[in-house]
Amino acid sequence: MKSKVSNQAKPFLKWAGGKTQLLAAIEARFPFTAEQTFSYVEPFVGSGAVLFWVLNRFPNLKKAVINDVNSDLITAYRTISSRVDELIEILEIWQNQYHAMEDDKEAKHQYYYSKRELFNLHNTDALTQTALLLFLNRTCFNGLYRVNAGNGFNVPMGRYKKPTICDAANLRAVSLVLQKVELINSDFEETAKEIEVPALFYFDPPYKPLNATSSFNSYASSSFGDREQLRLKKFCDLLHQQGHHWMLSNSDVRALNPEDDFFDSLYQSYYIERVPAKRNINSNGHKRGTLTELLITNYR
Repeated sequence: MKSKVSNQAKPFLKWAGGKTQLLAAIEARFPFTAEQTFSYVEPFVGSGAVLFWVLNRFPNLKKAVINDVNSDLITAYRTISSRVDELIEILEIWQNQYHAMEDDKEAKHQYYYSKRELFNLHNTDALTQTALLLFLNRTCFNGLYRVNAGNGFNVPMGRYKKPTICDAANLRAVSLVLQKVELINSDFEETAKEIEVPALFYFDPPYKPLNATSSFNSYASSSFGDREQLRLKKFCDLLHQQGHHWMLSNSDVRALNPEDDFFDSLYQSYYIERVPAKRNINSNGHKRGTLTELLITNYR
């Protein structure tokens, strides 16, 4: 018997560029059915919207592998997988403390920035570091995750009065489905090891900026520029030669500059589709709205 949708795991973090909005388009192009057995690999997992959709929808998965270069993020996945009850206990205490300061802006300010400072020291245990990540994600401005060149989380406090810092039910649901997932904290090319056909690799790399002012790929202190985009394409070529399915999402740079054929040229031997997607996380409300993004596959 299938569990109710409300009990299914969903992303435990707000994440700029999260793929919840693209799930319908991804589902329409998914190469496997719920009855089939295959492996699923996500080399840039982020908040895991597609991952959790796959884990909820495909009960016959042979193997699931996720990776991200962001070590704090993978630590969070590992902690939720193995120590979810302890994590919930900490978050419930912090949530009660934060909510008690609802009418004391100065106290909330001090509380938030003390947590941010502690998080950036990176000298706590994995459990505390994960709790700090989730706290900051739920209380910072717009739910952004952004680090500077020194790998310091630098997002200011948000304006939420009583944010949900501890979603215990979802954290337990996430912990349950993560028991069947292999977690890697490395370069994306490491994810191809020991993956047999049939498999689907879903790539959601840091997006290529639409213009000079729209760059937001600072999920880790290392950058992901054109050189990395080219390296990723070569990796996709390798997977194609090995007989794997892959799907890749990225920004549609041609939407704002019709002469920019970076992706159309780079992936010209594959299938490129443009799909509508809303960009909700932007400090400028006038820049939020529907644009097109790319979904590229090596299969029809």
